[in-house]
Amino acid sequence: MDIDYHTTTAAWAVAGLALLATCWYLAAARRGSRRYPPVAGTVFHKLYHFRRLHDYLADLSRRRRTFRLLAPGRRRLVYTCDPAVVEHILRTNFASYGKGTFNHDSTRDLLGDGIFAVDGAMWRQQRAIAAHEFSTRAMREFSGAVFRKNAAKLAAVVFGNAASKRPMEFQGLLQKAAMDSIFAVTFGSELNTLGASGPDGGDDEASRFAAAVDDASEFTLLRYVNPFWKAMRLLNVGPEAALRERVKVVDEFVYRRIRARSEELQASQQPDLTTTRRDMLSRFMEAASTATDDGSAGTTVDYKYLRDIVLNILIAGKDTTVEALAWFFYMACKHPRVQERVFQEAGEATLAGEAAVPVDEFARRLTDEALSRMHYLHAALTETLRLYPALPLNNKECFSDDVLPDGFSVGKGDIVFYVPYAMGRMEYLWGEDAEAFRPERWLDDNGEFQQESPFKFTAFQQRRDDAALTLGRSDRRPARGYAWGRSSRTGR
Repeated sequence: MDIDYHTTTAAWAVAGLALLATCWYLAAARRGSRRYPPVAGTVFHKLYHFRRLHDYLADLSRRRRTFRLLAPGRRRLVYTCDPAVVEHILRTNFASYGKGTFNHDSTRDLLGDGIFAVDGAMWRQQRAIAAHEFSTRAMREFSGAVFRKNAAKLAAVVFGNAASKRPMEFQGLLQKAAMDSIFAVTFGSELNTLGASGPDGGDDEASRFAAAVDDASEFTLLRYVNPFWKAMRLLNVGPEAALRERVKVVDEFVYRRIRARSEELQASQQPDLTTTRRDMLSRFMEAASTATDDGSAGTTVDYKYLRDIVLNILIAGKDTTVEALAWFFYMACKHPRVQERVFQEAGEATLAGEAAVPVDEFARRLTDEALSRMHYLHAALTETLRLYPALPLNNKECFSDDVLPDGFSVGKGDIVFYVPYAMGRMEYLWGEDAEAFRPERWLDDNGEFQQESPFKFTAFQQRRDDAALTLGRSDRRPARGYAWGRSSRTGR
């Protein structure tokens, strides 16, 4: 039988085109059944507006509660200020959202496999150990004493500068005091970067480490707005080259202390050195040396595992403490009446009254009971975080196709951002005075603090699972936990 190869080829071509057309039609029909959020811009706009990124996202959020920014690749970037959507991804459909590969890839050079970069079993294990350790009375007393000590040192530096009429960079002093405090709680030793503000100049190595942590956090944040960061890392140029250098400084400093503590534990005759060592490094080291992932007995300590844990805890507390305090003092200076009310309430709660009480004595009087009476301070701090949240932008990766409460679809691999900075400025959430600093909005008719929905005001809600939990925030003590959280500098 003669075969017309030209006719056969044409027939196969037509059949192939028909098959492709059918597949395209079915895919289009499937896409058509989904309603994706409207496009409000691109990631290149986000990069262009980097220095005012949060205000840029707030501007977009005033037009649409949920929207998309186009990005290279198939992954969709969805942004929302809708509390119902926030509740959906953080609680209602929690299992379908997590940090995912997007966040892990962006942060792993600095954070490794620490609690802020991982999901699943690794996250649950670290969370369980940290939650237990920070809930102990010994740890609360230890951390409280450390913070009171460094607060008094900070006050002494500020008073000294004021008395001699020397100008000072106040946020820098806050950074040093916070770093010293959290380093002591985490590593159990003094860093004394605040000493660099005094006549002795402090420790140069400690100052280099602190600066490297700050820079590495900043360069990690850049990855969230720079679509070319992986190529830059491959070529080792620009901020990626700088990030690699800073992480090297951080690692050398941290590993040296881990090795020293491991040798100390091994040389100790005490079966459990945590009876005398209350810092987190010692406690995690003890836990890691007595049990493996499957619960069986073990004898080795993974230094990389410890490095990731303690560095996550350190970064979790430092920057957000500074951010929150700096904005609080700034807002208090802009609103003298708020400053005066906080001063009066603090005097009444600590029984100091109008007397000139030494700083050390005042710090000693700041007990849980005294803090529980300071409702206006709680309101002022919370109002500060409403307008200037320590975590102005956060995200979750979608693990399976989903439909949000507002009817918009998201696909597997898409990233859903919620924007606390913008949410705090939305009139449809807070009324016409949304952008006004008014602590009274958090007080009831009796002057007692009243909380809002954690999905409308997310500053504490998300910290419950990550930073605040890791650093001991109790649900009954939100006023004390206001500053414990992930840094806006790292975008987490």
